Amino acid sequence: MSMPQHVRGEALRGRLPDVRPLDGLRSIKIKLGVLVAATVTLAALITWLGTNNHLGPSRTLPLAILISLVLTQLLARGMTSPLREMTAAARAMAGGDYSRRVQATSRDEVGQLATAFNTMADDLEQADTLRRELIANVSHELRTPVTALQAQLENIVDGVSEADPATMRVALAQTERLGRLVTYLLDLSRVEAGAVGLEITAVPLRAFLEEAAAGASLVGAEKGLTFPVEVDPPDLVVPADPERLHQVVANLLHNAVRHSPPDDEVRLVATRSGSDVRIDVVDHGPGIDRAQRNQVFERFARGNNPAITGQASTGGTGLGLAIARWAISLHGGSIEVADTDVGCTMRVTLPSRRTTSFFARR
Repeated sequence: MSMPQHVRGEALRGRLPDVRPLDGLRSIKIKLGVLVAATVTLAALITWLGTNNHLGPSRTLPLAILISLVLTQLLARGMTSPLREMTAAARAMAGGDYSRRVQATSRDEVGQLATAFNTMADDLEQADTLRRELIANVSHELRTPVTALQAQLENIVDGVSEADPATMRVALAQTERLGRLVTYLLDLSRVEAGAVGLEITAVPLRAFLEEAAAGASLVGAEKGLTFPVEVDPPDLVVPADPERLHQVVANLLHNAVRHSPPDDEVRLVATRSGSDVRIDVVDHGPGIDRAQRNQVFERFARGNNPAITGQASTGGTGLGLAIARWAISLHGGSIEVADTDVGCTMRVTLPSRRTTSFFARR
């Protein structure tokens, strides 16, 4: 049984060593020049030796050509080896294997291409991992409210429970959770497409935060929460997109409501900090572990992971803070978990004047 042609080719090439003595040269042109000079010099040397040893041209010339071809094959194989590795890796990636990398030891254009290929392979592997995690997490997050809502409706249809206000409130809560998740996913798709711009206006923070607090008070009414607003100076204004900034503050307030103890308060504090404006959302909940303070802004990450802290999940989607970080970055600002001893302080910092970064993602 004969071997396939590509297998025979690989086997034949495998007999030759992968020699790369020219990797230190910075240009493929220099390498080709060195290759030509080396083969011509070797052929001339063999011809001269053969002539001095009384060997005729019929023997010396074929020998010089053969040895020159072997040297050319050895050096050229080392020069083109990254290209063959890239071809094999690209075929593996087409089949879903993103773990292949290229040996990038040369300093010429081929080596630079190999380095860029490895960087691309890393990005593709991370993107594929993120895609798989995103699909798994979205499936889980969608299934949870849908399953709960389906169970509530089945109980009503089967007569197990009545469609009283309490039952419908539970169903409404699951529907709202599902709606929030869909909204977050739509925002993430816009982020990936880079299709979201900003409508920058001067936002009076006192009126803005009082409106946000009024909306949060409806959510926190069952826990008896209050939402005091502190703005210093009282006429503090920040240039921002009101819709995007409201999305950020509302999300931070929603998280604070979930984690706050009953009959407590969630404070909204806005102050000037140098050339920036700082907005703090302060609660007295369990806080976020120091080791997790950067992770909570990743997609589907949740503060106080039960696997780490032993605390139960509070029902968040794990997308809100990722959306908040994206929205604040569009404004040229930052969002972080402030270092506090008690509770949790989510801190938003925005420039007090318009900058070109506002429109970097338009």
